[in-house]
Amino acid sequence: MQTASDSAYQSPILTFPAKIISYIFHPLFIPTYVFLYLRREFRFEFAGITDWQLQMRVFSVFWMTAFFPAFAVFLLWRLKFSDSIFLRTQKERIIPYFITMFFYWWMYYLSRTFTDQPAVLKFFYFGIFASASIGVFFNNYFKISLHGIAMGGALAAIILFAFYYQTPSGLAISIACFLTGLVGTSRLLVSNHTSFEVFTGVMLGAACQLIGWWFV
Repeated sequence: MQTASDSAYQSPILTFPAKIISYIFHPLFIPTYVFLYLRREFRFEFAGITDWQLQMRVFSVFWMTAFFPAFAVFLLWRLKFSDSIFLRTQKERIIPYFITMFFYWWMYYLSRTFTDQPAVLKFFYFGIFASASIGVFFNNYFKISLHGIAMGGALAAIILFAFYYQTPSGLAISIACFLTGLVGTSRLLVSNHTSFEVFTGVMLGAACQLIGWWFV
C-alpha cells in the first residue's frame, strides 16, 4: 500500500526540480563554483593575472576537477566496469573515488607551487582531497552522499574564507547554507540515500575543510 510520503517522493512536481538541482550542483562542479566565487569576491588575490589568463585558470580548474574525473567514469561504464554511469552502488564508486583523489591531490600540489592565486586554495584543495580519501573508507560501510560531502565542504570553505580575509560574507554564507539544504533535500527525493548518509556527507566535507585550515 502506497503511503502519502511515498507519493510525495514520487511526485514529478518534486522529483523533476530535484533532479535538475542535483545535476547543477553535481559534486564534480563544486570546486569550479568555489573558484568562481573567489574570483568574484577576492579579485585582488589575482593581481598581475590578465583576464585571459584568469579565464584559462578557471578552465583548468574545471578540466582537472570535473571533466577528467567525469570522463574516467564514462570510460569505466563503457568498459563494463560499472553497470551505470550514475554510480548507484557502493562498489561502483570505489574506482571513481581514487581517480578523483588523484586529481584533487594534483590541484593541491599545484596550489602550493603557484603564488599568483589565493592562498586559501591550498587548504580548500587539501580539504576536498581529504574528504574523498575518508569518503572512500566510509563507502565500505554505507553509501555516503557525494553531494553532501561536496556541499558541506563548499559551505565550510566559504565560512573559512570570511575568517581568513576578515570580511563580512553573511549573504554568501546564507546562500551557501540554503543551497546545502536544498541539495541535500533533492538527494533524498531522487536517490536512495538516507538522511543519515546525506548528513554524514555534509559533516565530513565540512570537517575536512577544517582539517585543511588547521594543518595546511
